[in-house]
Amino acid sequence: MNDDQGRGTRGGFAGAVASEWTKLWSVRASYLCLLAGLAVTGVFTFYYASIARLNDLPVQPAGNAAAASAVLTQFAVVVLATVAVTSEYSTGSVRASLLWVPRRHRVQAAKALVVAAVAFVAGTAYAVMGTAVAWGPFGGRASFDAGTTLGQVLAVGTYQALVAVLTVGVAFATRHPAGALSFLVTLLWALPSVLLGLGGATLAAVNDRLPHGAGDHFMRVGADAPYTSLTAVLILAAWAAAAHVVGLYVLRRRDA
Repeated sequence: MNDDQGRGTRGGFAGAVASEWTKLWSVRASYLCLLAGLAVTGVFTFYYASIARLNDLPVQPAGNAAAASAVLTQFAVVVLATVAVTSEYSTGSVRASLLWVPRRHRVQAAKALVVAAVAFVAGTAYAVMGTAVAWGPFGGRASFDAGTTLGQVLAVGTYQALVAVLTVGVAFATRHPAGALSFLVTLLWALPSVLLGLGGATLAAVNDRLPHGAGDHFMRVGADAPYTSLTAVLILAAWAAAAHVVGLYVLRRRDA
């Protein structure tokens, strides 16, 4: 077997996915991020439901508490995905990864797939726990329908998975945790907060085209949305795909 054949065998996509899975769970940060997301979900959903009860807000689906908590829990996924990429640049192990899997698009795709799968499972778990935690504090200000709740649980998981793919692309583009996190905090939280805080139909429409604006329409039930759930998912997917393309461009153009 010549060297090219050997490298092709080692660098298969299944092998790349298996390698990324092992690397993800070999660092403590992965567990800490997921546990932090779980803790934030519990605190935020309890607070959200308590405020709804104290302010006597209209009855809403119990899953809305978990959907709303994604504005914070998404950053557990963001940090997880960022570390999965940038830690290899900081230690220099990315060179070994690219030697093992010479086709660079496979490295990025494998990492995105693994992190997205973990984010989906984590997101659904957060949503289930958050809905359960919020039920008591809602004190009658929430309704429960199995079909609606299941849809919201899956929507939260899907949102977190797409945020993970978006993050992987940004992390490969910046190659540095501070740069990636600064951009993502601005895009996913700071910019939407400014746009909604300033108010106005035009700024609200801009926010609706940002990742979390679309995700919020997709995850929450009962609020007026300017487009369908499918459109919201497509907006999220477009952001994730754009980040993935930019990250791949940088990965291919610059040396590790």
